[in-house]
Amino acid sequence: MSAYIPASQVLQRHESLFTDKSILVSGDIHDDYALQINSRHTNIHCTLYHVYLKLSARNRDCQIEFSVFPSDACYEDVDTLIYYWPKNKTEAQFQLSFLLNHLPKNADIFIVGENRSGVKSVETLLSDFGSIQKIDSARRCGLYHYQAENRLAFDFSEWWYQYHLQLDNIDLTINSLPGVFSQKTLDIGSELLINALAEHSDIVKGRVLDVGCGCGVLSTFAYKLNSHIQLVCSDVNAMALSATKQTLSANQINADVVASDVFSNLEGRFDLIISNPPFHDGKETDYNAVDALIHQSKQYLSQNGKLCLVANSFLPYHRLLVENFKQVSVIAQTSRFKVYLVE
Repeated sequence: MSAYIPASQVLQRHESLFTDKSILVSGDIHDDYALQINSRHTNIHCTLYHVYLKLSARNRDCQIEFSVFPSDACYEDVDTLIYYWPKNKTEAQFQLSFLLNHLPKNADIFIVGENRSGVKSVETLLSDFGSIQKIDSARRCGLYHYQAENRLAFDFSEWWYQYHLQLDNIDLTINSLPGVFSQKTLDIGSELLINALAEHSDIVKGRVLDVGCGCGVLSTFAYKLNSHIQLVCSDVNAMALSATKQTLSANQINADVVASDVFSNLEGRFDLIISNPPFHDGKETDYNAVDALIHQSKQYLSQNGKLCLVANSFLPYHRLLVENFKQVSVIAQTSRFKVYLVE
């Protein structure tokens, strides 16, 4: 996390604005610039667990939290917010709503993000609640300053999405939050993997891990196939973990839900690992999570354990799998996706 992302480089151009301020940094954080700010005090709120781990390892003075919402302690004496705009506009609306609901009136708000992520829409989003102005444009990013004249209303219950699925004669209730994968409807890749699991239901047994659980669709279906499994769900995204817990509860399922950067916070071995792994970090292509999943799976599989994952057909997963496993099969495919079963 040594090289700063473009948004942080823009903030760096305006470091004098943060001197002697008491700052809360939140949003789509992807580097350690927040640790370097010459402020009076800095609190950092992360929604991504791998970012939280890296910042915590380097931190000396800052208070750092990983959660959906910052705790009350994060807002204490804060007079300035630095917010990194995420790739998802609705996620930004959700996060800014709860942040600006808790910050004191007239706090200074700095919002920075890449133009391709739609940061410009913040002008419309906040125009009814105070004056907002663009103070810099560089590195294909925009930096905005806003001073809240009124607090934004926030009701957590209004941000939940719920939809129902019937797959292989199994009824599922799915709950999700803004920015979570498959938040409003089931994605094509997960549906293909679910159908493959239904056809090979004999592999769904013992201790089952869903890596990158999102809103809990794969986990819930696996449990419905075999209610005797010991289910573990993991993700790096705090909102995904919250969504999975809500989905499991709606379907009367007990499981362990764990914040983990792939296997970083997991223990023991599994009879089946399932995943629709991400290959993006923000807007950028990033295979780090997939590489870790494939290269480290052996250490977490039982003697006859299996890894079952779905991937876009154009991604180089087959080569990686063959390099790491003796037996690799494609058990379902379309023109766009493949489901791999390896052991």
